[in-house]
Amino acid sequence: MIGPETTRGQSNLAQPAHAPHGLLREALYSRKYGSDAVTQGLAELPRILIPLTATLMVLNATSAQAQQVPSAQLDQLARDVERVESVRAVKDLQRSYAQYAQFALWDEMAPLFARDARIVWGDKTISGSKAIADWLKARVGGAKGLPPGALHSELIEDDIINLSVDGKSAKGRWETMSMMGDGKGKTRIEGGIYENEYVLEDGKWKLSLMRYYPQYEGDYDKGWSNIGGKDLPQIPYHFTVDETGIPIPAPQGPAPESPASLSELEQRIDLLNQEDAVRNLQNAYGYYVDRKMWTDVTDLFTDDAVVEIAGAGNFTGKEGARRAMELMGPEGLTHGQLNDRPLFGTMVEVLPGGTEAVSRGLELGMIGEADKGTASWEFTIFRNRFVKDQGLWKIKELHLYPLVKADYGPGWGKGGIARPTDGLLPAFIEPNPVTGKEVTLAGTRIVAQGNPGSPAPASVPASISASPVAEDEVRLLEAQRKLRRSAAFDAVENVSHAYGYYLTDFQWMEMASIFAKKGNKHSPFAGFYLGQERIRAAATAMYGKPPETRPGISYHWRTQPVIHVSYDGRSANLRTRLFQPRTAKPDGDGNSFYSSSLFGGMYPNDQAVNEDGIWRLWSLTIDEPYFTMAGWKGGWSGVKPVESGEGSGASPLVKRLPPDILMTALGRRAEHFRGGTGKTINWPGILPMWFHYKNPVSGREPENYWPDSTPSLLLPQSRLIANGYQMPPNGPEIDGIGIELTPPDAMEMKGD
Repeated sequence: MIGPETTRGQSNLAQPAHAPHGLLREALYSRKYGSDAVTQGLAELPRILIPLTATLMVLNATSAQAQQVPSAQLDQLARDVERVESVRAVKDLQRSYAQYAQFALWDEMAPLFARDARIVWGDKTISGSKAIADWLKARVGGAKGLPPGALHSELIEDDIINLSVDGKSAKGRWETMSMMGDGKGKTRIEGGIYENEYVLEDGKWKLSLMRYYPQYEGDYDKGWSNIGGKDLPQIPYHFTVDETGIPIPAPQGPAPESPASLSELEQRIDLLNQEDAVRNLQNAYGYYVDRKMWTDVTDLFTDDAVVEIAGAGNFTGKEGARRAMELMGPEGLTHGQLNDRPLFGTMVEVLPGGTEAVSRGLELGMIGEADKGTASWEFTIFRNRFVKDQGLWKIKELHLYPLVKADYGPGWGKGGIARPTDGLLPAFIEPNPVTGKEVTLAGTRIVAQGNPGSPAPASVPASISASPVAEDEVRLLEAQRKLRRSAAFDAVENVSHAYGYYLTDFQWMEMASIFAKKGNKHSPFAGFYLGQERIRAAATAMYGKPPETRPGISYHWRTQPVIHVSYDGRSANLRTRLFQPRTAKPDGDGNSFYSSSLFGGMYPNDQAVNEDGIWRLWSLTIDEPYFTMAGWKGGWSGVKPVESGEGSGASPLVKRLPPDILMTALGRRAEHFRGGTGKTINWPGILPMWFHYKNPVSGREPENYWPDSTPSLLLPQSRLIANGYQMPPNGPEIDGIGIELTPPDAMEMKGD
């Protein structure tokens, strides 16, 4: 284990934000809306007031005396900043490994390992730098660069990262699934769990142990099955229940002396905050694309945006961006259409100055027309550029490079039907994180590498810098608060992913324990259970006690998060995708419940809180299934239509252990879902898609919008603001403050 269940020490990362940290919040809320608005946490601040943030804060401090920040406090802040940066560096190290593997860049992968590193791959151990380099080279095909028609895409997500107390090492758990082909007809699909260890060596984060637990494998023609054809054991966790909500434990002892100034630390914290905002925008874009919400997609672009789709052309401006999207079809999904394009391994870099950023990752296209019996795959690299415009991030350039397009039937084994990016290498967003050298590949042309224009220099607000009144003291408090917001982003990811692992493994005690004391959880097709004991009882009543081994598994990847953290960094709204591979022992027809297949769902209204220094889930809702498969052979377009109302209905839990809130009591929010209201819609029908946020740029309200937890429809006492937490923003926002002119959180659902 990384450390004790709960750790207390000299760190501001996990501490609740109370006075005087609430100084700015009081200024923003009470001056505009009165004390009631402060209590309710409304985020209705017009954009014009945002530049006044610092001024209002200083006005509240007019009676304070100017004080210089004690060096010990500055050193402590520097240590806290470095620890949050370390968690991000570990994540990007692992993502870099997967991105380099995609192009068989084994010589870029090898330096990511420490000098005395080991790889434990199933029952095989590889030790030492040379042996690791040789093993990596063989794994990606034996040469630098993939041969013509080949594919090596590793999907890697669901990280749970835990930093050590001294901040010099870390442990991480990841879900992984690789889809591979040699271009000559040979294919391989494999998946499992990484339990890795990382070390800070020569000032760089490196892999000291990459331990892979294989779970399933197979080829494209037959699909995959359990490794060795046997029951699968439980994979040990590197973390305790409490550690899922404490990615960064409190350090021990005084902070070492740091040369960093307060201004330098403010700039580094700002880059962390902006990274969170850009990641949210990238992931929100993906959800709109899934549903062909082209109006919302277009809202995300600048007026002079450029969209490049390799093999299709370049498109300029907002109108061009819409034309590019409409290559996938007109706005909206119709019966039988699937346009799921989940994002994996996304890396984000915010450039110095905090006004421009780039992202890079893999888009897995699962596309089809069930009514026509057509289906296909698309593996696409995206490399996008973002700019900050009037305080809001927007997409300036969207570059899509399809690696492989393949019909579902034959698959990608022989190179698919189109490879428009052969000979191209989409630029990585940064040099190799260990060597510091640019990543190139002989025989390819690097694309989407254009350097953004010179960013504006980073600076603190002029009204703070110029104030003679308590400037350093106030700036320190603000820096601590902003850093807590980014630390919260990582903690929410951690506990969100832990839920998926515990659910996959039937660990009901642990699963219930990562919920807050007053938390609530939706059980599919039944309703909501309130409190840890009821959550645990419902899972046990439905599925029984945790088994030691399992003949089949449904994995619960919770990917592509959109996380809105409150102003004070103590609460968050969360949306994730359910990406669900299933595996089983080999069977005759490949049509058992667990046999190789992919299913899709959505967690659109989740919430998390910092409870006693540990991040816990506050509320969880699962909407599913948005698509299913008729076994591996049939795919998503082989599912036969089911007449409305004829699908399977409510869960046995409704009678076995009645929920505290039935889905049938939720009105339109549960309409068309199994166990809910109205006629049941089953794939290839199109279920409604719900969002907890408005468009992050335009504020456009989606057709199905609910900004709070689902139980709050019936139980106002379950709201965050009824329990001492702020309501996070639910639309365009800056630093946790909503900037819409109208209240975004009206507690009424249209059409209900």
